[in-house]
Amino acid sequence: MLNVKLVEHPLVQHKISLLRDANTGAKEFRELASEAAMLMCYEATRDLPLKTVEVETPLGTARSKVISGKKIAFVPIYRAGLGMLEGALTLVPAAKVGHIGLYRDPETRKAVDYYCKLPFDIADREVIIFDIMLATGSSAVKAIDLVSKAGVKSIKFMCIIAAPEGVSAVNNAFPDVQIYTGAIDEKLDDNSYIIPGLGDAGDRMYGTK
Repeated sequence: MLNVKLVEHPLVQHKISLLRDANTGAKEFRELASEAAMLMCYEATRDLPLKTVEVETPLGTARSKVISGKKIAFVPIYRAGLGMLEGALTLVPAAKVGHIGLYRDPETRKAVDYYCKLPFDIADREVIIFDIMLATGSSAVKAIDLVSKAGVKSIKFMCIIAAPEGVSAVNNAFPDVQIYTGAIDEKLDDNSYIIPGLGDAGDRMYGTK
């Protein structure tokens, strides 16, 4: 059974439709990616453990819930994953942030890492890795491997759109990593782009080609 959670909230689905639209400009694309990430991060953190504490209100003592256990770190994959970071930090401003730079080799189509900077205490944190697209899964698997080798035991992967091939690749390599996505599209084309997808997320976000 595939370890993937489809985030079907109406607001997420609405924003994905606008992200797909070829007429959506770079500014709006960045805003939509950030907003979708914030809403999806809400779902990805739903299982954080809680503990009961006593809080003094102006009128008495309340038994309330606060997050217990490990803290969170966010790790976006360059370039497109950066577009999801601001929205996630709006939801969890105390999270620490790591960065992973990857590019796809044009011949092998495999991910090659050129940069990795992670918080010094990342092994003690719950980690969510971000990328807008999960296509072949090569970048996701490489990023998860880098984070795993840093000693992290709890890793989630969050993307806005996924291809079945990418979901399978991550599940096969790291079956314990939960994937959160807003859509699972039809397939990859011969150039490993998601169909129908939304085009090149990095180019659309930053106005490059």
